Amino acid sequence: MPDRPRAAFFDVDGTLVRTNIVHAFAFYAMNQGSILGTAWHTAKTILSVPLFLATDRLNRKTFNEIFYTYYRGQSEDRLETLADELFEEVLRPAVYRGTPQLLDAARRTGCRIVLVTGALDFTVRRLSEHLGADDLIANRMRFVNGVATGQVVPPIIEGAHKALAVRDYCVRHGMALERSFAYSDSFSDYPMLAVVGHPAAVNPDARLAGVARAYEWPILRTEG
Repeated sequence: MPDRPRAAFFDVDGTLVRTNIVHAFAFYAMNQGSILGTAWHTAKTILSVPLFLATDRLNRKTFNEIFYTYYRGQSEDRLETLADELFEEVLRPAVYRGTPQLLDAARRTGCRIVLVTGALDFTVRRLSEHLGADDLIANRMRFVNGVATGQVVPPIIEGAHKALAVRDYCVRHGMALERSFAYSDSFSDYPMLAVVGHPAAVNPDARLAGVARAYEWPILRTEG
């Protein structure tokens, strides 16, 4: 009986690029079109940074729930247009030098390349295409009449929900979870790493580096 196909699941922020979702929101805030709107969104973002950072350290799920409320009231069409500019001006220049080699290594093993991120889908779609990913698992903003509600379509892609998303993806596509790979820089993604047969820490934070050493997971670098 032939082996089932396998996938390689990649976190994005800090793993493949040096940005995070706050960078994306700041870009949108500073490019809203009107001077008054731009000034208000920029000031709101700057004043909220300490809240974002503190909440992210304490609880990634709560961070996402709070963070995405700041998109409320923004036009879907405008956000989609700005997503192209975000890619060209922020994301593409932030791709780590070692990212193409890491992705190519996974391709050579016959893996389907899947990006798994807590970012909103429209903010990373162009990046996913640029990197040649086969699929994208990301958060989706709920829009009503073309306007962002500030609510993400559940379940929020983070932490344990990333692991569930990876498991569900393998079931839907007939992938062998135990033969699949996962890569991340953050301890918050430990559940996603632990659910596959071949986890790896990439540019790991201190907690993830400790776990990787304890379990003898590969520790890789894309930075530089």
